[in-house]
Amino acid sequence: MAPKVLIVLTSSDRNPVSGNDTGWFLPKFAHPWDVLQSKVYFVVASPKGGVAPLSPQSVEMYKDDPSSARFLKEQSALWENTVKLSDVLSRVDEFDAIFYPGGHGPMFDLYFDPESIALIENFAVAKKPIASVCHGPAVLVEPTLPSGEPLISSATVTGFSNVEEDALGASGMVPFLLEDALDKLSGGRYVKAEETLGEKVVVSEVKGLGGVLITGQSPASAKGVGEALAKALGLAWV
Repeated sequence: MAPKVLIVLTSSDRNPVSGNDTGWFLPKFAHPWDVLQSKVYFVVASPKGGVAPLSPQSVEMYKDDPSSARFLKEQSALWENTVKLSDVLSRVDEFDAIFYPGGHGPMFDLYFDPESIALIENFAVAKKPIASVCHGPAVLVEPTLPSGEPLISSATVTGFSNVEEDALGASGMVPFLLEDALDKLSGGRYVKAEETLGEKVVVSEVKGLGGVLITGQSPASAKGVGEALAKALGLAWV
């Protein structure tokens, strides 16, 4: 039987600070999908259920990316018919892994969503892989270990960097800088690529529990996160 992966998308369609459209970012779902789609069964959830807003900016930016264009054209049912997080909260046993695509949206709902936090904590206790990319690792800020320590305490992690946020002109438009938060909570173990928007994928371990924690820094890391998740699930990706 194919592994079952829970994808969690944001329900936030607008940055409350800037008023700009937000949502999840196209290649951060499309590229892992390319890696995993023939090997796993997906369930897609969001805080509100229904349509999970896709960032219009990402559609424009990646219109010439074949993977993203194909995904946009062929797979819209995945994000137009999401289930509510509340409907999967008690179903962790059904899933083999959880994955959070990025985009600014998670910074405005998922990072503090109590059901998302509970899901991540339950996946960690069950030793099931937890993966996220770009701004997706914002969801790792609030969850804790059974000891009460931060979930990412002593883990090596990555995510969208301060320099990259500055390059977008968005540093003052987010509730916190992801790099700073991840670095503090992990005990200084945040890492990033040498180049801005470079590829960086980190596979680490949840302290005391042993589960796999996969984080990616930027859109360029999305495929690599999919590959790392495939490996964590015992699947070949080529």
